[in-house]
Amino acid sequence: MPASSPTEPVTAPSALRHVQIVIYRGFKCMEAVGPVNVFTAANRYLAAASHPARYDVELIAPTPGPVQSESFLTLTAERALAEATPQDTVMIAGALEIEEALRGNPQIVDWCRRHAAQARRFASLCTGTFFLAEAGLLDGRRATTHWSVAARLQQAYPDVRVEADAIFLREDNLYTSAGVTAAIDLALAFVEQDFGRDLALSVARDMVIYLKRPGGQSQFSAVLTGQAQVRSGIADIRTWIHANLERKLQTGDLAQRAGMSERNFVRQFTRDVGQNPSDYVMNARCERATTLLLETGLPVKTIAHRVGFSSDDQMRKVFNRKFSLTPREYRERFSTAA
Repeated sequence: MPASSPTEPVTAPSALRHVQIVIYRGFKCMEAVGPVNVFTAANRYLAAASHPARYDVELIAPTPGPVQSESFLTLTAERALAEATPQDTVMIAGALEIEEALRGNPQIVDWCRRHAAQARRFASLCTGTFFLAEAGLLDGRRATTHWSVAARLQQAYPDVRVEADAIFLREDNLYTSAGVTAAIDLALAFVEQDFGRDLALSVARDMVIYLKRPGGQSQFSAVLTGQAQVRSGIADIRTWIHANLERKLQTGDLAQRAGMSERNFVRQFTRDVGQNPSDYVMNARCERATTLLLETGLPVKTIAHRVGFSSDDQMRKVFNRKFSLTPREYRERFSTAA
């Protein structure tokens, strides 16, 4: 059964977990370096615990040797793509100019088409999803990519069911992820799948990651959206909202706290933040609720109360409208707990 968050036990028989990261000229450097750092940190913890398993990470490219990224940084591919076959896990980096990358690297598309079924996990990172789509691997399947190119992906490949708001998605052995730092989230999910939640969280702490995001979490954060505006009055109200979600938070009360008329407050808040106060409060409550659903074992009714919903029934209706899932279904589908 397809799922969006990997939680099943390890099936690879070897103590070595082979990870092949596909790069090419113009690839996004962070999407290769981020996962490499995750697996390297995992190896340190495994060694310290005298665990026999390790990650063996290999960079492969159409042509081996130095490969220029989209920035001034260059990574060295150890092996040519034509000489490589999937051993366990494959991760294909994305590119800023993905259409140009597709035209320039048809061998990657062909390699995906021929070898995807051989891998235990075959993943695309950010716009790397376009390689899988071009190979026909995503027809009739759900997939995600960076939010800025989701519409282009859907237009170019209408048979793909694009879900533009997910951090990462899984369909059988195929994984697709959102942009850049989502590559780290996916790599952490692989570590959790292989060795458990404790190791994944240890690696996340080691890398000073604020929150290990599950696959079902939105690419858009209400906190980040609020930080994008610059007016101090609205910034103060936004901060107060997040600190007081359990309150009623009526728009008129927020306007009074901001020292504005309700009409002026709604107009300024909407202009600065990009959504009206009511929608912002609801999105903030949903975001906090999803975190509590996935990171705690609290009952749904308790979570609803903590984030300010009038009842668990109201939270259920909001979740159904926003995610097409009930809170319990959301927890079951996206929870990364071991």
